Amino acid sequence: MSRLNDLIRQLRLKDPALADDMEREVSALADRRAFGLNFERHTPEAVELPGRRVRRGDKVRVLPPRGTMPTKADERLWRVASIDRTGCQPVVALESLDGEESRSAAVGDLVVVAEFREPIYPGLVSTGKVERGGGKPFHTVINAENYHALQTLLFTHHGQVDCIYIDPPYNTGAKDWKYNNDYVESDDLYRHSKWLAFMERRLLLAKELLNPDDSVLIVSIDEKEVHRLGLLIQQVFPDARLQMVTSVVSSQASVREGAFSRCDEFILFVMLGSSEVSRSDDDMLNEGLSATKSQLWFQFVRTGTGNLRADRKGMFFPFFVEQETGQIVQVGDPVPLDVDKMTVTAPPGTVAVWPETADGREGRWRTGPETARQRVEQGLLRLAKSSRKAGGWSAMTVNAGTQERIRSGEVIVDGRNGDGSAILREVSGGGLRNPKTVWNKTSHNAGWHGSKLLAAFLPGRTFPYPKSIYAVEDAARLFVRNKPNAILIDFFAGSGSTAHAVMRLNRQDGGRRQSIMVTNNEVAADEQRRLRKNGLRPGDPGWEKWGICDYVTKPRIQAAVTGTAPDGKPIKGDYKFTDELPMSEGFEENVEFFTLTYEAPLRVASNREFERVAPLLWLRAGSRGRRIDDIAKGWDVAGAYGVIADFDHTDEFLQALADQPDAVLAFVVTDEDWLFESMCRELPERVEPVRLYEAYLRNFELESGRGAR
Repeated sequence: MSRLNDLIRQLRLKDPALADDMEREVSALADRRAFGLNFERHTPEAVELPGRRVRRGDKVRVLPPRGTMPTKADERLWRVASIDRTGCQPVVALESLDGEESRSAAVGDLVVVAEFREPIYPGLVSTGKVERGGGKPFHTVINAENYHALQTLLFTHHGQVDCIYIDPPYNTGAKDWKYNNDYVESDDLYRHSKWLAFMERRLLLAKELLNPDDSVLIVSIDEKEVHRLGLLIQQVFPDARLQMVTSVVSSQASVREGAFSRCDEFILFVMLGSSEVSRSDDDMLNEGLSATKSQLWFQFVRTGTGNLRADRKGMFFPFFVEQETGQIVQVGDPVPLDVDKMTVTAPPGTVAVWPETADGREGRWRTGPETARQRVEQGLLRLAKSSRKAGGWSAMTVNAGTQERIRSGEVIVDGRNGDGSAILREVSGGGLRNPKTVWNKTSHNAGWHGSKLLAAFLPGRTFPYPKSIYAVEDAARLFVRNKPNAILIDFFAGSGSTAHAVMRLNRQDGGRRQSIMVTNNEVAADEQRRLRKNGLRPGDPGWEKWGICDYVTKPRIQAAVTGTAPDGKPIKGDYKFTDELPMSEGFEENVEFFTLTYEAPLRVASNREFERVAPLLWLRAGSRGRRIDDIAKGWDVAGAYGVIADFDHTDEFLQALADQPDAVLAFVVTDEDWLFESMCRELPERVEPVRLYEAYLRNFELESGRGAR
């Protein structure tokens, strides 16, 4: 190693950039493990920034002529030496990164490139919002490359996140993800190590976001990378507890020639600190059996002595039930002993269900029809198809003891099933169990409750393999059930299922959980070819409107909140399972959509980009209430935070903070140490001071290169 270090020092005299690259590679080799997961940590990624203004000193690529496809030659990076803006079309002088070649290009034919080892100074620009949640915090959707978005969130949410749920690229070898602007093909010899390097960089940042005392990382994956991912997670999170769940996503399965048909995926749960799985009356495997076997529900048919129709004449009456849903439409009147039950006509679309004994004789119910009607209305009486009953149906109800436990709060109603019956949950721990490591639930079918559900919200639009919203909801609920103010992040947001699931969780228990979704605006590979033939490029409005964020994620979340599809029509259909309601009702939630921007540090430091930085301050303060977008008057206080740049207004600022009991942050814009220290002494104890723009700039200088080996 000492000889290598000497050679690097000699190289640095001639080519500092190459010496830096060599030093990183040597350091990576020195860190290689004797045991465990070893892989090539490939050249750090780079992301193109279409729409970003070209500046002197930027790294850029020269775009291929309009109407043509990019080639390997187009991937070369150049540095902007100067820009001549005297003509109609600015001309840029370029030099190669090693300084040995030069060329010129029109500024319109260049795209700025950010490499992951270099610091970025992000801002956010709002692209719309939906407000239906009153004073609730906002959910956030960020259109950005997720590595840079994670760096941004380290400024706003470092160590504060309760749950991260991600569904990363599965690395199938198809055109499902890019590495350094190229799709990784199935015959790429480095396909797995590229994927691991890609994931490691993001997991290292995710680790910094999670609350080390109590949080969880949830990763959905299939068999192609599950074992490598498990080893990687153990290396990135050595102190966490890791468990894997096998989840059935399609009972029909995907047929594979000469192999087992695949019907499942895997979910890795990485539990930090005191995080643990909450107990439930649903074991996630034996669907329909958990609640039946618990001591909350009992047979409604009378058993033992006195169980016949003749024993209690007023307790022989029918339930009229929809065969498909099992919903009790009507409770009939008692039928006299001398009247044949077959003479009773069921309303259209229903069948009559009568009490029967175990041996098929006419039995009786436990209560009369009035009590039965009350329990049906309360969701405390239900019917289920049963092969063990002669009539094909089994009736279940609660007893007086369970009703008393509901009144006392020991048992709570946790939503409604599709048949209208109550979902009961014991909060005292009695009868609750840990979910099993194999999940097999109808609600987790990705076709019915992923693709088909998405089609209801976005008619005519498609997205490959969206998750069942109920599968995401169930996974998150196990860790945030008792955290009504939890913060959840998904930085592979795709169609937006995670945000949708969090909104459902909030509706079920009145929570104020926040989701932060990150997705890029990548256009599908097939669509890219069509757009390029039409002369379009990334950054053009005609290109960007087909990207994931603008075409799927943003309109899906808007539709979920408003209950209205992009065509202006109410969404058809109902939510099922835990909380059944018309999708057209929407949710009482607030959402704002942003695009991440890349700012010049000198402009930020001189307070000339406050409008771009303002959303970051608002996010750090909890993203609720009014946002301070302008400090033309020198200061402002809104909700949970305040900003001051003109210290002639210090007294007014301090008084406004004192009058605002929710204020917990004060952003102080100054380069002077003594001014900042003076302000810190004057602030109320509950208010944390943050120095601008030192804290902002320092954060992103430190985060540059984190994990980008």
